[in-house]
Amino acid sequence: MAGMSITNTPKTASIDDASPIGLTLARAFDDDPMMRWFFPDDATREAGLGRYFSTIFTRQYGRHGVCERTGAAAAFWVPPGAQDKAVPDAETIRQLEEILGDRAPLFREAVAAASGQGPQEPHWYLAVVGADPAAQGQGHGAALLRSGLAKADAAGLPTYLESSKASNLPVYEHFGFTVLGEFRLPGGGPTLWAMRREPRHPADA
Repeated sequence: MAGMSITNTPKTASIDDASPIGLTLARAFDDDPMMRWFFPDDATREAGLGRYFSTIFTRQYGRHGVCERTGAAAAFWVPPGAQDKAVPDAETIRQLEEILGDRAPLFREAVAAASGQGPQEPHWYLAVVGADPAAQGQGHGAALLRSGLAKADAAGLPTYLESSKASNLPVYEHFGFTVLGEFRLPGGGPTLWAMRREPRHPADA
């Protein structure tokens, strides 16, 4: 144990980490337009988001993706070979709909809309990255981004993500992503920006 100092060195997340990861990401996404759309009630948002993120981690990305965490952030990546597996199965969808309550139909439409946007080429997909705002500026999110991007670069593959927060676009651009396009979620939902990053050779990174 490294005492109480919160390290920003990425380590592989295990399924036992589901609860702290859920809490970290609930705090990270509290002001995210898409998550506010799915969880509009301020009073219950943190609990709902915590369950949402711990469910997709435990049932989906923790099983089939590459998940890393620091003391105050988490990232879920999906490498090319796992992309057909790292989609929510029927039981995961049932659990998520239970968590989302009357927002479940909106969520279903959003998932269907977003799934048509994915690239056809082999790529690494950044599904989720977030840092607890209490630790912002300490390099937690950046450390997780660099760690995953290094894996994509080592494989010589591009990386994709969708951001639902305009203020995050310059952050991703700093790491080499460019905006491919934007689309609005159906039903009056927020805008998502699709972004892509070319692989870098270790020498250029």
